[in-house]
Amino acid sequence: MKRDRTPGDASAQEPAPESMPAVDTRLLVREEGLKGYLGEFRRKVRSGELGSLPVVIAVIIIWTVFGSLDSTFLSAQNLSDLSQQIVGTGMIAVGIVFVLLLGEIDLSVGSVSGLCAAIFAVLNVLNGMNEWLALLVAIAGGAAVGLIHGFFFAKVGVPAFVVTLAGNLAWNGLMLQILGSSGTVNIPSESIVSKLYSTIFHSPAAAYVTAAVGVGLFLAASLLDARRRRSARVPFRPVAEIVLRTAVIAAIAFVTAYILNRYQGLPLALLIFLILLVVLDFVLRRTTYGRRIFAVGGNIEGARRAGISVPFVRMTVFSISGTMAAIGGIFLAGQIQSASQTSGGGNLLMNVIAAAVIGGTSLFGGRGSVWSALLGALVIGSIQSGMNIMGVSNAVQFMITGSVLLAAVVVDSLSRRSQKAAGRA
Repeated sequence: MKRDRTPGDASAQEPAPESMPAVDTRLLVREEGLKGYLGEFRRKVRSGELGSLPVVIAVIIIWTVFGSLDSTFLSAQNLSDLSQQIVGTGMIAVGIVFVLLLGEIDLSVGSVSGLCAAIFAVLNVLNGMNEWLALLVAIAGGAAVGLIHGFFFAKVGVPAFVVTLAGNLAWNGLMLQILGSSGTVNIPSESIVSKLYSTIFHSPAAAYVTAAVGVGLFLAASLLDARRRRSARVPFRPVAEIVLRTAVIAAIAFVTAYILNRYQGLPLALLIFLILLVVLDFVLRRTTYGRRIFAVGGNIEGARRAGISVPFVRMTVFSISGTMAAIGGIFLAGQIQSASQTSGGGNLLMNVIAAAVIGGTSLFGGRGSVWSALLGALVIGSIQSGMNIMGVSNAVQFMITGSVLLAAVVVDSLSRRSQKAAGRA
């Protein structure tokens, strides 16, 4: 006799269909080839994930405009000089990038850069201290100043804006006190600081070998990353994509080397800047500490609940900002071969903040890259170089630079709004 099945009878229930495994959209994109990548690019633009696209377009437009107005702008000499001139500003901007990733600001970097340049000049030139020791003391001074700012911000709870604004005034006063009544200390051309900025490797092999080493390291790192991700069974870049990306990097690197060699060669200052960018990019993207910086900048409470020491991250980030301000200030002192009452002043603070923001680092925290400092400094330096060649007054230069900064912030705000609408922020 058949037994009627009731809805509650387990034997009457149909077996549940097996759940479909989640598919990573990046795998689908790569399977579709070029069409998939173009579609993914359009999706990112619509959702506000612009990356470095705006600043790259800005550089192309700036170079095209100034190059058409005066051919001197795109000459090998001007571009080589530009590559040296952006180093000091770019290094300070790197420290600003770290602070902006937390969603904070550091208004003291201009004064800190001038203070550390004065420390080196007074210790080495006036007091005869060994130049390498004086250099280390100056850089350590920048790190200590940044740590002080971080302590008051992270431990005491004083807003970073107020702490660094007070520091901007205090460290400028200390710099004036250190320089004394003369107000200026000239740095000899044979000093290590002057040589760090002015040394140029005239052999064409230096620039080309540097380009080859950089491209080789990028390729090796990309292949190792793909191998590691494949072993972990997570999406990875296929070899064809890695080769294409490497070819683009190689084209940029070797064209840059060719331009530098057409004038004098590879500047040591530019080489040091690029090495620092590579190292700090590795710290941000490949280390636990770097991921913690992004976590704190993206969601403080979430980072705290995840066991991240927010005060430690904040203090160390401001210390990094002070360190990079010191290094940048030393290169700026080497550029003019002196430390004076005007060191770290003028529009330096505006330029370094503008460089970080224009380069693509978000003012709202959690998004950015140290390469933003290079791209942003290139935009700022290109505008100033082009306007100097055209004979534009400083007043107009300030207005144009301010307008470019405002445009970058507007793009950042609109990008963030688009990401929120798309559920990606």
